[in-house]
Amino acid sequence: MRLSIPMIIAIMGIGYLLVMGALALGLRLRRRQPGPPPARRRGWPGLIRQVAGTAVGGYLLLMAVVFGYYYGVAGLGGDFLMSAVSGSAGLLGMVLPAYLAVSWLVERARRRRAARARRPIRR
Repeated sequence: MRLSIPMIIAIMGIGYLLVMGALALGLRLRRRQPGPPPARRRGWPGLIRQVAGTAVGGYLLLMAVVFGYYYGVAGLGGDFLMSAVSGSAGLLGMVLPAYLAVSWLVERARRRRAARARRPIRR
């Protein structure tokens, strides 16, 4: 069964609007919470947890989009989808150490700036 081009565009548009709506809802809920942000784990365990959560969530979202489009819209399946899963997992395995290192450097710089801002000015 082949879908018409307007139907494919409509499906992709609806998917885009659903993802953007979910992101907007998450941002709105985050801004609406009164008081200080919830406590996070500090140090390496907290950083690894944050990076792993971001990587796993991003991978799952990518796989949902790939399966939805290539299986549902384009009608491809089987070996192509297995290749997409293994290729994306391999890419994630290569990029994750670099992402962890850059996240650590950014967090380290942020803490240094905060420490400098708290120090009294000497004259």
